[in-house]
Amino acid sequence: MATKGKRLFSQFSPLPLGFGGGALSGEGGGYGFGPISDAEAQDLIRAAYESGVRLFDTAPIYGFGLSEKRLGEGLKALREEIFFVSKSGITWHDNKRVNLTNDPKVAKTMLEQTLRDLQTEYIDLYMVHWPDPQVDIRRPLEILSQAQHEGKIRHLGLCNTTAEDLTLAIRVAKIEAVQSELNLWNTEAHGGVEKMLTAHDISFMSWGTLDKGIITGTVKRKNQFHADDSRSRAPWWRWDVVEKKLSKMQQLQAIFNEYKISPLQFALAFNFSFENVDLVLVGPKSKAQLQTLLEGMRTYPTGETWRQIKSDLDAVMAGWSAV
Repeated sequence: MATKGKRLFSQFSPLPLGFGGGALSGEGGGYGFGPISDAEAQDLIRAAYESGVRLFDTAPIYGFGLSEKRLGEGLKALREEIFFVSKSGITWHDNKRVNLTNDPKVAKTMLEQTLRDLQTEYIDLYMVHWPDPQVDIRRPLEILSQAQHEGKIRHLGLCNTTAEDLTLAIRVAKIEAVQSELNLWNTEAHGGVEKMLTAHDISFMSWGTLDKGIITGTVKRKNQFHADDSRSRAPWWRWDVVEKKLSKMQQLQAIFNEYKISPLQFALAFNFSFENVDLVLVGPKSKAQLQTLLEGMRTYPTGETWRQIKSDLDAVMAGWSAV
């Protein structure tokens, strides 16, 4: 087993909770979760910092740059106390049609724009956002490693990666973090790289920790999402799948009641039970949601209580499939 103290996310903050910048995309479009004004965004950023959050995760596609700009403006006076994460690879055309490419030239251009938007001279962690079947992962990493040598990047990582890409990546760069989806419904992404994470002391941080509100119950059947909310239009948001998940959550409520825990506490305990998961990403849209998350971080079940919950969970989830 890897020694946690060696891994990136175990070193910089005592609170293993990262702020998901998709919550700040607002009217910018792209990947985001509905309207939030500049004033509301800045108030939320300050509240997160004052509550002990130090890692702020974002990407250019979050609001087509708006998330990065809001974080840069809100945290510029606190730069040395903040850990910024951003990414390359998801760009867009003038008509806002999204494009995935890990072309090295694009990676370099996106890095430079992110530095300007975040109002910083360096990124603490810069990641390749998604695998690109057309481009060997080593090509953008060679360019990004040069930027790291120049002091523009402190640490390098991969998002949504595979064991094959991670194997290639560590040949040309020091990969210190992996970010992928991890929650009750999806453990495959973590499982596919778990052995490599342990072998190379690589930190893992989860996105989709609360499955965009499905696990915590903020998503109800047939919600009407705002046009600026990705869930109103994205092909990955399928109501037939959401309905099955919501039905399963109703079944799990008996477990939550028995152990006197909330779905949020359950979701946090679930993710932190996995090897090398040093940090979870969440995207609160309000200070009230933020405070609920912080309380959940203090009180989620561990030890023997979690083992009992997990045993009951496995019985209920046996044979589960969303398709």
